[in-house]
Amino acid sequence: MAQISYSLDNLPRVAGARVAIVMSKWYGEYNKSMASVCVDVLRAAGCEEPTVHVLPGCLEIPLAIRRLLKRDSALEAVIAFGIILKGDTYHFDMVKDLSMSGLEKVMFEFDTPIINEILPVTRIEDAAARAGNDDKNKGIEAAQAAVEIIDWRRRHPLS
Repeated sequence: MAQISYSLDNLPRVAGARVAIVMSKWYGEYNKSMASVCVDVLRAAGCEEPTVHVLPGCLEIPLAIRRLLKRDSALEAVIAFGIILKGDTYHFDMVKDLSMSGLEKVMFEFDTPIINEILPVTRIEDAAARAGNDDKNKGIEAAQAAVEIIDWRRRHPLS
């Protein structure tokens, strides 16, 4: 799997932006690493302190995001972190497909960006490589995407 280094040189400021982070407790050390880096980047871009929610697994993430958005219409983005490790059964495909389609439905239902960093991997080493203490950590990419789409939406309001 190719990895990309992320640069924050031209990251816009989004003062006061409200963002929530949801993550699975499965493979929690990797999700926590990505979320921690993500929070640092969001803070540096001027976001309010993000709320972080730890959930039982990736299947629960779309449902939790839906509830967060129903309760708090001021959220400007939600970021999802999870690891789905392929095993010997079809459970991997079910969890991966339902999680992804659930995120899509919720994002369009609430017209709120959901940054998807649920990583389906065949080797746990691939997850570790994307949650490392370096410039390839997917938390950087997630925060960058959230900040950029929030900035874009603020410059292109519906009314």
